[in-house]
Amino acid sequence: MIDEGGGGAGQASTKIGGHVSTNPAAWNDVRARLYHYRTKDQVEVDAVVETMDGRVIGVETKAGGTVRAEDLAGLRNLRDRLGEKFIAGFVLYAGQQTLPFGDRLRALPLEALWNTRP
Repeated sequence: MIDEGGGGAGQASTKIGGHVSTNPAAWNDVRARLYHYRTKDQVEVDAVVETMDGRVIGVETKAGGTVRAEDLAGLRNLRDRLGEKFIAGFVLYAGQQTLPFGDRLRALPLEALWNTRP
């Protein structure tokens, strides 16, 4: 579990707020928790999904049609901190292209969520 210790809802810790246990039938029998990630230095990721075995995916959202390298600072921090447990990081944005941003990091058009079939 991602936790710098001592933190709880509303405190500046890595694990903030509660969690969401998903319906296993809806997620192909994958149970996960949903977190917001923030360090003491205010580096953050909008949503962090952690499976019960510790695998993690991070998601950032941007309203604009462009993504800059700086927009992935929180995802890079989380990736570097977690190592191999970090599976992927995505920035969902209003643009039209899928863009690579290095090891396990991508920007995806928000529209892709509705155009992708499992």
